Amino acid sequence: MHALTWPMSATSQSTLLGGDWRLLTTVGLIVAALVWGLILFAAFRWRRRDDREALPPQFRNNYPLEIAWTIVPLIIVGILFVYTYRAEAGVDAVIAHPDVTVAVHAYRWGWNFAYVGGPIVGGPSVGPVDGGAPIDAAPPPQLVLPVGETTRIELTSDDVTHGFWVPDFLFKRDAIPGMINTFDLRPDKLGTFLGRCSQFCGYDHALMTFTVRVVTPKAFAAWRNLPVPS
Repeated sequence: MHALTWPMSATSQSTLLGGDWRLLTTVGLIVAALVWGLILFAAFRWRRRDDREALPPQFRNNYPLEIAWTIVPLIIVGILFVYTYRAEAGVDAVIAHPDVTVAVHAYRWGWNFAYVGGPIVGGPSVGPVDGGAPIDAAPPPQLVLPVGETTRIELTSDDVTHGFWVPDFLFKRDAIPGMINTFDLRPDKLGTFLGRCSQFCGYDHALMTFTVRVVTPKAFAAWRNLPVPS
């Protein structure tokens, strides 16, 4: 597991989003430092030291400066918009032929991971679980993914809206009843990562967790009892 601190890059999609986060943070800090610096400069440079002193110099109608501080922010916002749009387009992109396909069903209060070709991991996908389920007595289900390969996730819910959220992947998608939300994940780091339901869904919402274990393609094939890739 990894601490929820500065975003890490555990998938190719999170690499795109992490770069966008760093750009937005850097630009925001630069703008903040400039604004704070100008405020402090004005406060100390033209502070009134004596009640008898005249007003500091007054500046009016500096049209080049007014045009500059209007155009420059628009250019900055435009650059950030284009960069973010391209990053999000890369995250939302799906390929024609994924290496693995998993149908993910969310339900109150658990997860079901059904791999095309087997196996099925997690609790039963049977619709609403009225009155709760004894999920606190069992470990959370685990979604196993091969590193360096693209996994297609087909996400839906059997009852209410849930959220498929893996913080270390910088990724969240809603699981909506009657709708299949399709996306690709391509892990690029080995390890085990915590997953959560990000939408409040009832009594045992806090217990609706899962883990994502990223393994080598060879280990993944062995886990699924498939022919081991050469």
